[in-house]
Amino acid sequence: MVTRVESAGELVARAVSTFTDRFGEKPTTAVCGPGRVNLIGEHTDYNEGFVFPMALPMVTVVVGRKTDTGVCRVVTTAESADDPKQVEFPVPSTANPLQPGKPAWANYVKGVVANFKGEVCSFDAVLASSVPLGGGLSSSASLEVATYTFLEQLNPQDPPVSLKEKALACQKAEHEFPGMPCGIMDQFISVMGKEGHALLLDCRSMDAQLVPLDNPDVVVMVTNSNVRHELTGSEYPTRRRQCEEAAKILGKNSLREATMDDLEAHKDKFEPEVLCRARHVIGEIRRTTEAADALRARDYAKFGKLMVESHNSLRDDYEVSCAELDTLVSAAMECTGVYGSRMTGGGFGGCTVTLLSATAVQDTISHIKKKYTGEPTFYITTPAAGASVLQIP
Repeated sequence: MVTRVESAGELVARAVSTFTDRFGEKPTTAVCGPGRVNLIGEHTDYNEGFVFPMALPMVTVVVGRKTDTGVCRVVTTAESADDPKQVEFPVPSTANPLQPGKPAWANYVKGVVANFKGEVCSFDAVLASSVPLGGGLSSSASLEVATYTFLEQLNPQDPPVSLKEKALACQKAEHEFPGMPCGIMDQFISVMGKEGHALLLDCRSMDAQLVPLDNPDVVVMVTNSNVRHELTGSEYPTRRRQCEEAAKILGKNSLREATMDDLEAHKDKFEPEVLCRARHVIGEIRRTTEAADALRARDYAKFGKLMVESHNSLRDDYEVSCAELDTLVSAAMECTGVYGSRMTGGGFGGCTVTLLSATAVQDTISHIKKKYTGEPTFYITTPAAGASVLQIP
Protein backbone atom coordinates (compact mmCIF):
# COMPACT_ATOMS: atom_id res chain seq x y z
CA MET A 1 0.00 0.00 0.00
CA VAL A 2 2.99 2.25 0.54
CA THR A 3 4.72 3.35 -2.65
CA ARG A 4 8.24 2.07 -2.98
CA VAL A 5 10.80 4.76 -3.81
CA GLU A 6 13.87 3.99 -5.88
CA SER A 7 16.95 4.29 -3.70
CA ALA A 8 19.80 6.63 -4.61
CA GLY A 9 21.88 3.59 -5.48
CA GLU A 10 19.23 2.26 -7.85
CA LEU A 11 18.91 5.66 -9.50
CA VAL A 12 22.69 5.82 -9.96
CA ALA A 13 22.73 2.36 -11.55
CA ARG A 14 19.94 3.35 -13.96
CA ALA A 15 21.62 6.65 -14.81
CA VAL A 16 25.01 4.97 -15.34
CA SER A 17 23.41 2.51 -17.77
CA THR A 18 21.80 5.34 -19.72
CA PHE A 19 25.06 7.31 -19.70
CA THR A 20 27.06 4.37 -21.05
CA ASP A 21 24.50 3.71 -23.78
CA ARG A 22 24.29 7.35 -24.80
CA PHE A 23 27.90 8.49 -24.51
CA GLY A 24 29.84 5.25 -24.96
CA GLU A 25 31.82 5.42 -21.72
CA LYS A 26 31.30 5.21 -17.98
CA PRO A 27 30.69 8.33 -15.86
CA THR A 28 33.24 9.30 -13.23
CA THR A 29 31.02 11.25 -10.85
CA ALA A 30 27.65 10.68 -9.15
CA VAL A 31 25.83 13.03 -6.77
CA CYS A 32 22.33 13.60 -5.45
CA GLY A 33 20.12 16.38 -4.11
CA PRO A 34 17.01 15.50 -2.10
CA GLY A 35 13.46 16.69 -2.40
CA ARG A 36 11.75 18.00 0.69
CA VAL A 37 8.49 18.12 2.52
CA ASN A 38 7.61 21.20 4.53
CA LEU A 39 6.18 20.20 7.89
CA ILE A 40 4.75 23.67 8.53
CA GLY A 41 5.41 27.24 7.42
CA GLU A 42 3.78 27.60 4.00
CA HIS A 43 4.11 30.76 1.89
CA THR A 44 6.13 32.38 4.67
CA ASP A 45 9.55 32.15 3.04
CA TYR A 46 9.11 35.06 0.65
CA ASN A 47 7.69 37.05 3.56
CA GLU A 48 10.95 36.74 5.54
CA GLY A 49 9.28 34.40 8.01
CA PHE A 50 10.12 30.89 9.23
CA VAL A 51 9.79 27.56 7.47
CA PHE A 52 10.25 24.06 8.87
CA PRO A 53 11.08 21.50 6.19
CA MET A 54 12.85 18.17 6.22
CA ALA A 55 14.81 16.50 3.43
CA LEU A 56 13.36 13.34 1.88
CA PRO A 57 14.99 10.10 0.76
CA MET A 58 13.54 10.92 -2.68
CA VAL A 59 16.43 12.41 -4.65
CA THR A 60 17.59 13.62 -8.02
CA VAL A 61 20.80 11.96 -9.14
CA VAL A 62 23.29 13.39 -11.62
CA VAL A 63 26.00 11.16 -13.08
CA GLY A 64 28.55 12.36 -15.59
CA ARG A 65 32.07 13.25 -16.48
CA LYS A 66 34.21 16.19 -17.54
CA THR A 67 34.85 16.68 -21.27
CA ASP A 68 37.02 18.95 -23.37
CA THR A 69 34.49 19.62 -26.12
CA GLY A 70 33.31 23.00 -24.85
CA VAL A 71 29.73 21.70 -25.05
CA CYS A 72 27.54 20.54 -22.14
CA ARG A 73 25.31 17.59 -23.02
CA VAL A 74 22.55 16.63 -20.57
CA VAL A 75 20.12 13.70 -20.80
CA THR A 76 17.07 13.20 -18.60
CA THR A 77 15.48 9.83 -17.89
CA ALA A 78 12.23 11.42 -16.65
CA GLU A 79 9.24 9.94 -18.47
CA SER A 80 7.21 13.13 -18.19
CA ALA A 81 10.01 15.51 -19.15
CA ASP A 82 9.52 17.84 -22.08
CA ASP A 83 10.89 16.62 -25.36
CA PRO A 84 13.68 16.43 -26.30
CA LYS A 85 15.26 14.23 -23.65
CA GLN A 86 18.73 15.57 -24.45
CA VAL A 87 19.96 19.16 -24.65
CA GLU A 88 23.27 20.65 -25.64
CA PHE A 89 24.60 24.10 -24.84
CA PRO A 90 28.03 25.72 -24.91
CA VAL A 91 30.00 26.49 -21.77
CA PRO A 92 28.89 30.04 -20.95
CA SER A 93 31.19 33.02 -21.24
CA THR A 94 30.89 36.77 -20.78
CA ALA A 95 30.53 37.16 -24.53
CA ASN A 96 28.13 34.22 -24.85
CA PRO A 97 26.01 33.86 -21.69
CA LEU A 98 23.42 31.12 -21.34
CA GLN A 99 19.79 31.94 -22.05
CA PRO A 100 16.62 30.13 -20.96
CA GLY A 101 14.66 28.29 -23.60
CA LYS A 102 13.16 24.94 -24.54
CA PRO A 103 12.84 22.29 -23.21
CA ALA A 104 11.67 23.74 -19.91
CA TRP A 105 13.37 21.10 -17.72
CA ALA A 106 16.79 22.11 -19.03
CA ASN A 107 16.39 25.66 -17.67
CA TYR A 108 17.00 24.38 -14.14
CA VAL A 109 20.34 22.92 -15.22
CA LYS A 110 21.29 25.93 -17.34
CA GLY A 111 20.44 28.32 -14.52
CA VAL A 112 22.76 26.52 -12.12
CA VAL A 113 25.58 26.39 -14.67
CA ALA A 114 25.15 30.12 -15.27
CA ASN A 115 25.24 30.86 -11.51
CA PHE A 116 28.02 28.49 -10.47
CA LYS A 117 30.65 30.23 -8.34
CA GLY A 118 33.73 29.60 -10.45
CA GLU A 119 34.88 28.37 -13.83
CA VAL A 120 32.76 25.66 -15.45
CA CYS A 121 34.13 22.93 -17.68
CA SER A 122 32.13 21.19 -20.36
CA PHE A 123 30.55 17.89 -19.37
CA ASP A 124 28.23 15.03 -20.26
CA ALA A 125 25.56 14.18 -17.69
CA VAL A 126 22.48 12.04 -17.11
CA LEU A 127 19.68 12.92 -14.68
CA ALA A 128 17.43 10.45 -12.85
CA SER A 129 14.98 11.27 -10.07
CA SER A 130 12.61 9.67 -7.59
CA VAL A 131 11.06 13.02 -6.59
CA PRO A 132 7.50 13.19 -8.00
CA LEU A 133 7.14 15.99 -10.52
CA GLY A 134 4.45 18.54 -9.69
CA GLY A 135 3.77 17.04 -6.27
CA GLY A 136 4.97 19.95 -4.17
CA LEU A 137 8.03 18.04 -2.95
CA SER A 138 10.47 20.38 -4.71
CA SER A 139 11.71 18.35 -7.63
CA SER A 140 13.08 21.62 -9.03
CA ALA A 141 15.35 22.45 -6.06
CA SER A 142 16.41 18.80 -5.93
CA LEU A 143 17.60 19.07 -9.54
CA GLU A 144 19.26 22.44 -8.98
CA VAL A 145 21.17 21.33 -5.89
CA ALA A 146 22.20 18.04 -7.49
CA THR A 147 23.47 19.95 -10.53
CA TYR A 148 25.48 22.38 -8.37
CA THR A 149 26.95 19.49 -6.37
CA PHE A 150 27.93 17.79 -9.63
CA LEU A 151 29.64 20.96 -10.87
CA GLU A 152 31.51 21.22 -7.56
CA GLN A 153 32.98 17.78 -8.16
CA LEU A 154 34.07 18.62 -11.70
CA ASN A 155 35.32 22.11 -10.83
CA PRO A 156 36.73 22.01 -7.26
CA GLN A 157 36.77 25.37 -5.52
CA ASP A 158 39.47 26.36 -3.00
CA PRO A 159 38.08 27.35 -0.62
CA PRO A 160 34.68 25.79 -1.40
CA VAL A 161 31.62 28.00 -1.28
CA SER A 162 29.56 27.87 1.91
CA LEU A 163 26.33 25.87 2.06
CA LYS A 164 24.45 29.16 2.26
CA GLU A 165 26.15 30.52 -0.88
CA LYS A 166 25.40 27.28 -2.69
CA ALA A 167 21.70 27.40 -1.77
CA LEU A 168 21.44 31.06 -2.79
CA ALA A 169 23.08 30.37 -6.15
CA CYS A 170 20.51 27.64 -6.81
CA GLN A 171 17.67 29.96 -5.80
CA LYS A 172 19.00 32.65 -8.16
CA ALA A 173 19.11 30.04 -10.92
CA GLU A 174 15.39 29.33 -10.45
CA HIS A 175 14.55 33.04 -10.45
CA GLU A 176 16.47 33.77 -13.63
CA PHE A 177 15.93 30.74 -15.86
CA PRO A 178 12.61 28.99 -15.11
CA GLY A 179 11.37 32.41 -13.96
CA MET A 180 9.89 31.26 -10.64
CA PRO A 181 10.31 33.85 -7.84
CA CYS A 182 10.68 31.18 -5.13
CA GLY A 183 11.81 31.77 -1.57
CA ILE A 184 14.89 30.16 -0.07
CA MET A 185 13.40 27.15 1.69
CA ASP A 186 13.65 24.48 -0.98
CA GLN A 187 17.28 25.04 -1.88
CA PHE A 188 18.39 25.46 1.75
CA ILE A 189 16.90 22.20 2.97
CA SER A 190 18.16 20.30 -0.07
CA VAL A 191 21.67 21.56 0.71
CA MET A 192 21.57 21.50 4.53
CA GLY A 193 19.30 18.61 5.46
CA LYS A 194 20.49 16.14 8.10
CA GLU A 195 19.24 12.64 8.78
CA GLY A 196 16.86 12.51 11.75
CA HIS A 197 16.31 16.28 11.81
CA ALA A 198 13.96 18.92 10.49
CA LEU A 199 15.38 22.37 9.73
CA LEU A 200 13.94 25.56 11.22
CA LEU A 201 14.99 28.23 8.77
CA ASP A 202 14.75 31.96 9.40
CA CYS A 203 14.18 33.33 5.92
CA ARG A 204 15.25 36.84 6.92
CA SER A 205 18.56 36.16 8.68
CA MET A 206 19.03 32.83 6.84
CA ASP A 207 20.01 31.22 10.13
CA ALA A 208 19.13 27.54 10.31
CA GLN A 209 18.59 25.32 13.35
CA LEU A 210 18.40 21.54 13.20
CA VAL A 211 15.59 20.14 15.34
CA PRO A 212 15.55 16.40 16.12
CA LEU A 213 12.74 14.33 14.64
CA ASP A 214 14.17 10.95 15.48
CA ASN A 215 11.58 9.19 17.62
CA PRO A 216 11.18 5.74 15.99
CA ASP A 217 7.55 5.63 17.13
CA VAL A 218 6.65 8.72 15.06
CA VAL A 219 6.78 8.91 11.27
CA VAL A 220 5.87 11.31 8.51
CA MET A 221 3.45 10.25 5.79
CA VAL A 222 3.47 12.12 2.51
CA THR A 223 0.29 11.52 0.52
CA ASN A 224 0.30 12.52 -3.12
CA SER A 225 -3.19 13.41 -4.30
CA ASN A 226 -1.98 12.82 -7.86
CA VAL A 227 -3.97 15.81 -9.03
CA ARG A 228 -2.61 19.06 -10.32
CA HIS A 229 -5.20 21.67 -11.20
CA GLU A 230 -4.58 23.68 -14.32
CA LEU A 231 -3.64 27.20 -13.30
CA THR A 232 -2.93 30.39 -15.16
CA GLY A 233 0.59 30.55 -13.73
CA SER A 234 -0.16 33.84 -11.98
CA GLU A 235 -1.36 32.49 -8.62
CA TYR A 236 2.03 32.40 -6.92
CA PRO A 237 3.24 35.82 -8.17
CA THR A 238 -0.17 37.33 -7.36
CA ARG A 239 -0.06 36.16 -3.76
CA ARG A 240 3.49 37.39 -3.42
CA ARG A 241 2.42 40.84 -4.65
CA GLN A 242 -0.54 40.83 -2.26
CA CYS A 243 1.80 40.14 0.65
CA GLU A 244 4.08 42.97 -0.41
CA GLU A 245 1.06 45.26 -0.66
CA ALA A 246 -0.07 44.27 2.83
CA ALA A 247 3.37 44.97 4.31
CA LYS A 248 3.41 48.37 2.65
CA ILE A 249 -0.01 49.24 4.08
CA LEU A 250 1.26 48.31 7.53
CA GLY A 251 4.44 50.32 7.06
CA LYS A 252 6.62 47.21 7.39
CA ASN A 253 9.48 45.92 5.29
CA SER A 254 7.82 42.51 5.26
CA LEU A 255 4.97 40.69 6.97
CA ARG A 256 7.58 39.10 9.26
CA GLU A 257 7.55 42.39 11.19
CA ALA A 258 3.75 42.55 11.51
CA THR A 259 1.47 41.25 14.26
CA MET A 260 -2.19 40.35 14.37
CA ASP A 261 -2.74 43.50 16.41
CA ASP A 262 -1.19 45.56 13.59
CA LEU A 263 -3.53 43.89 11.13
CA GLU A 264 -6.58 44.48 13.28
CA ALA A 265 -5.69 48.15 13.79
CA HIS A 266 -5.40 48.78 10.04
CA LYS A 267 -7.94 46.34 8.63
CA ASP A 268 -10.11 49.10 7.20
CA LYS A 269 -7.29 49.99 4.78
CA PHE A 270 -7.24 46.52 3.21
CA GLU A 271 -9.15 44.94 0.40
CA PRO A 272 -10.72 41.76 1.83
CA GLU A 273 -8.54 39.40 -0.20
CA VAL A 274 -5.29 41.12 0.77
CA LEU A 275 -6.37 41.13 4.42
CA CYS A 276 -6.88 37.36 4.26
CA ARG A 277 -3.47 36.80 2.69
CA ALA A 278 -1.76 38.83 5.40
CA ARG A 279 -3.69 37.07 8.16
CA HIS A 280 -2.47 33.70 6.92
CA VAL A 281 1.17 34.74 6.71
CA ILE A 282 1.32 36.46 10.10
CA GLY A 283 -0.40 33.52 11.77
CA GLU A 284 1.71 30.96 9.93
CA ILE A 285 4.98 32.55 11.02
CA ARG A 286 3.87 32.27 14.65
CA ARG A 287 2.65 28.70 14.17
CA THR A 288 5.98 27.65 12.71
CA THR A 289 8.11 28.80 15.63
CA GLU A 290 5.62 27.26 18.07
CA ALA A 291 5.76 24.00 16.12
CA ALA A 292 9.56 23.89 16.36
CA ASP A 293 9.31 24.37 20.13
CA ALA A 294 6.71 21.60 20.30
CA LEU A 295 8.92 19.21 18.35
CA ARG A 296 11.90 19.94 20.60
CA ALA A 297 9.66 19.04 23.56
CA ARG A 298 8.35 15.96 21.71
CA ASP A 299 4.85 17.38 22.13
CA TYR A 300 3.48 15.75 19.00
CA ALA A 301 -0.14 16.51 19.87
CA LYS A 302 0.56 20.25 19.90
CA PHE A 303 2.61 19.99 16.73
CA GLY A 304 -0.31 18.21 15.04
CA LYS A 305 -2.79 20.82 16.21
CA LEU A 306 -0.65 23.55 14.62
CA MET A 307 -0.50 21.55 11.38
CA VAL A 308 -4.28 21.47 11.16
CA GLU A 309 -4.52 25.19 11.92
CA SER A 310 -2.02 25.78 9.13
CA HIS A 311 -4.10 23.78 6.65
CA ASN A 312 -7.30 25.59 7.57
CA SER A 313 -5.58 28.94 7.09
CA LEU A 314 -4.13 27.90 3.72
CA ARG A 315 -7.59 26.73 2.66
CA ASP A 316 -9.60 29.70 3.88
CA ASP A 317 -7.30 32.74 3.97
CA TYR A 318 -4.63 31.97 1.39
CA GLU A 319 -6.97 29.95 -0.86
CA VAL A 320 -4.36 27.57 -2.22
CA SER A 321 -5.93 24.27 -1.19
CA CYS A 322 -8.42 22.24 -3.22
CA ALA A 323 -11.13 19.65 -2.57
CA GLU A 324 -8.74 16.73 -2.98
CA LEU A 325 -6.25 18.04 -0.42
CA ASP A 326 -9.04 18.92 2.00
CA THR A 327 -10.42 15.38 1.75
CA LEU A 328 -7.00 13.82 2.39
CA VAL A 329 -6.48 15.98 5.48
CA SER A 330 -9.94 15.42 6.94
CA ALA A 331 -9.75 11.66 6.35
CA ALA A 332 -6.35 11.44 8.05
CA MET A 333 -7.58 13.39 11.05
CA GLU A 334 -10.39 10.87 11.59
CA CYS A 335 -7.83 8.18 12.42
CA THR A 336 -6.50 7.15 15.81
CA GLY A 337 -2.79 7.76 16.13
CA VAL A 338 -2.70 10.72 13.74
CA TYR A 339 -1.32 13.87 15.37
CA GLY A 340 -1.84 16.30 12.51
CA SER A 341 -2.14 16.71 8.76
CA ARG A 342 -1.98 19.55 6.26
CA MET A 343 -1.42 20.38 2.62
CA THR A 344 2.21 21.01 1.79
CA GLY A 345 3.86 22.86 -1.05
CA GLY A 346 2.40 25.62 -3.20
CA GLY A 347 -1.08 24.14 -3.29
CA PHE A 348 -3.81 23.54 -5.92
CA GLY A 349 -3.03 19.83 -5.78
CA GLY A 350 0.10 17.90 -4.92
CA CYS A 351 0.68 16.42 -1.49
CA THR A 352 -0.36 16.44 2.13
CA VAL A 353 1.98 15.78 5.04
CA THR A 354 0.81 13.87 8.11
CA LEU A 355 2.54 13.27 11.44
CA LEU A 356 1.41 10.00 13.00
CA SER A 357 2.31 7.06 15.15
CA ALA A 358 4.22 4.33 13.30
CA THR A 359 1.64 1.80 14.47
CA ALA A 360 -1.20 3.79 12.89
CA VAL A 361 0.14 3.82 9.32
CA GLN A 362 -1.73 0.92 7.75
CA ASP A 363 -5.12 1.75 9.31
CA THR A 364 -4.73 5.38 8.30
CA ILE A 365 -3.89 4.51 4.70
CA SER A 366 -6.85 2.11 4.52
CA HIS A 367 -9.22 4.78 5.83
CA ILE A 368 -7.94 7.46 3.46
CA LYS A 369 -8.34 5.14 0.47
CA LYS A 370 -11.97 4.56 1.43
CA LYS A 371 -12.67 8.28 1.70
CA TYR A 372 -10.68 9.56 -1.28
CA THR A 373 -12.18 9.00 -4.72
CA GLY A 374 -8.87 9.35 -6.57
CA GLU A 375 -5.74 7.20 -6.57
CA PRO A 376 -3.40 8.58 -3.90
CA THR A 377 0.10 7.33 -3.36
CA PHE A 378 1.66 7.11 0.08
CA TYR A 379 5.24 7.54 1.23
CA ILE A 380 6.28 6.76 4.80
CA THR A 381 9.48 8.56 5.64
CA THR A 382 11.77 10.09 8.22
CA PRO A 383 14.15 13.06 7.73
CA ALA A 384 17.00 12.36 5.31
CA ALA A 385 20.38 13.92 4.57
CA GLY A 386 21.05 16.80 2.24
CA ALA A 387 23.06 16.79 -1.00
CA SER A 388 25.89 14.27 -1.15
CA VAL A 389 28.44 12.58 -3.39
CA LEU A 390 27.63 8.96 -4.29
CA GLN A 391 29.61 5.93 -5.40
CA ILE A 392 29.64 4.75 -9.00
CA PRO A 393 28.85 1.01 -9.04
